Amino acid sequence: MATAHTNLSLYDKGELPSGKSMRITLVVAQWNNNITENLYQGAFDTLIDCGVNPSNINRIDVPGSFELVYGAKSALQKGVDGVIVIGSVIQGQTKHFDYVCQGVTQGIISLNLASDKPVIFCVLTDDNMQQALDRSGGIHGNKGVEAAVAAIKMIHLSKT
Repeated sequence: MATAHTNLSLYDKGELPSGKSMRITLVVAQWNNNITENLYQGAFDTLIDCGVNPSNINRIDVPGSFELVYGAKSALQKGVDGVIVIGSVIQGQTKHFDYVCQGVTQGIISLNLASDKPVIFCVLTDDNMQQALDRSGGIHGNKGVEAAVAAIKMIHLSKT
């Protein structure tokens, strides 16, 4: 694995655009909430650290990762600058994993193509719970942090 024992969540906020005027919605799947809550907290804390006003950060909870697309669409219709979708899908013994991952990915791609506001993909698609833990605050950092940094960069790009 290319990222073995590497924390990819380190960032230099001095190199990022200011998040001061940004309005961002985080859409959070409740399935595997021990993982998604860690991702949410990483994203939220990073947005605050980068200057986003807490009152400009909204949260929408949805039942599972498949529902993230609808939640993001709803958020975009409310006039935000960007959306971060947060979910966790863990491989089981059926094809359900493949269908959910593919559906969510295609849905977020479609939203990004149809909107002038970025939708950031923070959906872990892991083989097991340990991999999800490692990427939601463990040895590989917190993908929520990385999603927040990506959101700030992409929102800035959409406004320039």
